Amino acid sequence: MGKVVVRIKAANWSDIELLALGQTTRPPRFVEAEALVDTGATGLYLKSSVIGQLGLRQIGERTALTMSNRRETRRLFAPVELEIQGRNTQYQVTELPDDLPNIVGQIPLESMDWVIDMTGRKLIGNPEHGGELLHEEF
Repeated sequence: MGKVVVRIKAANWSDIELLALGQTTRPPRFVEAEALVDTGATGLYLKSSVIGQLGLRQIGERTALTMSNRRETRRLFAPVELEIQGRNTQYQVTELPDDLPNIVGQIPLESMDWVIDMTGRKLIGNPEHGGELLHEEF
């Protein structure tokens, strides 16, 4: 099948909020990096070094079952604004060690209406929506 790697831009959501509220004039901290697209993962997973560059605040922990069937405690961080190919969403971050890739999972992909084109090994707009961004709501 092959893997799909995309360029992401992550910005510190707390910085965005403070700027919008007029409580700072400092531009939001952001990082541009590569990330592996993994529909077997659910969330957004960033390396420790990326989290440090963004200055994210830890908001909790969760126990994860890894692919090697090991239980690990992973730290959760405040949300970022995640941008992929011009579309964005806000999503909380789970920390990964620096020896693993950044990972974008299924839920952030769905919120931006991206699907994987495995033949082209890239993300495309959802064909069910004519490739255009469309949020299905009830």
